[in-house]
Amino acid sequence: MIRTIPVGLGDRAYEVLIGPGLIDQTGARIRPLLKRGRTAVVADETVAHLHGDRLRASLSTAGVHSDLITIPAGEASKSFEQLAALSDDLLALGLDRGDLIIALGGGVVGDLAGFAAAIYKRGIDFVQIPTTLLAQVDSSVGGKTAIDTPRGKNLIGAFHQPRLVLADLDVLSTLPDREMRAGYAEVIKYGMLGDFAFFEWLEVNGPAVLRREPEALAYAVGRSIEMKAEIVAEDERETGRRALLNLGHTFGHALEAEVGFGEALRHGEAVALGCAQAFRFSVAEGLCPGQDAQRVDRALARTGLPARLDQIPGGPFAADRLIQHMGQDKKAEGGTLTLILAHGLGQAFTAKAVNPEPLRRFLVSEGATS
Repeated sequence: MIRTIPVGLGDRAYEVLIGPGLIDQTGARIRPLLKRGRTAVVADETVAHLHGDRLRASLSTAGVHSDLITIPAGEASKSFEQLAALSDDLLALGLDRGDLIIALGGGVVGDLAGFAAAIYKRGIDFVQIPTTLLAQVDSSVGGKTAIDTPRGKNLIGAFHQPRLVLADLDVLSTLPDREMRAGYAEVIKYGMLGDFAFFEWLEVNGPAVLRREPEALAYAVGRSIEMKAEIVAEDERETGRRALLNLGHTFGHALEAEVGFGEALRHGEAVALGCAQAFRFSVAEGLCPGQDAQRVDRALARTGLPARLDQIPGGPFAADRLIQHMGQDKKAEGGTLTLILAHGLGQAFTAKAVNPEPLRRFLVSEGATS
């Protein structure tokens, strides 16, 4: 069964389709979006091997010509160098603004291909086919596209909404368990920030989601996308409520920057730890009940996700260095820190002009060096 969730953005509205077998339906789904039946498929080498032929067969059956562009797998591909290489490949193919790009892969491919689409000939349409749990429930929806720099994650980018998102649940069967856990961090984040009932459901059913049990997986992905779509429609440019989706990200991105955006720490793992830290810092500041932070720790531990600094390779980490990275965060304003904190489970809020001294003390209490 295919579920359709609209993302209501006026004349730029689009649909997110969720269900099994969607890669095989891609040609028929996107043919109406094309003027001359021409696409470029961007995928990393791993995903191209797993799903590229099937996708291109679907396109061919629908009369759509496709060229495949592969990029190296991994976060390192979200770089100026890879953006330049991808842009040159697209230009060499002679795509025009009536064609579109298909991003087939996880968050790295979606971010890179989406950003290339945003700047190619001042903007070309693109379609997201996310192949990881994290990309399905988070990065494929909402139009955020970006690359990383040595100064921080996702600091160079653009808002560029896709024309369509196809979240094929079947492709998750090929996902390594570690990648499933990393994606699950973004799923449970939705419960923490704004849906306590969903968090309670995940406390019971999280292991079933990770086992890819169809009913549990479909509900978790659907509810996550439903929340993301609602928030994006209300606040596309992250001037208000959408910032809440960054729960855990400021803490997590700081750790990713310290570790080096490599294989040692997946983005979802960093987000999981960041969520736990956001709740514990909220407790330390007298904003949140201690038992809620404890429930977050237990829920993450039950699914094998990190909740403590000493679980992250590369430590010990210097508190001042982490705070320095947090200051580079996109939510920072006027040189002051902005964090997403919580009054309780399902009650996240934006805290502006956060005093760095209590934050430094907290990080030291967490195991960072002073």
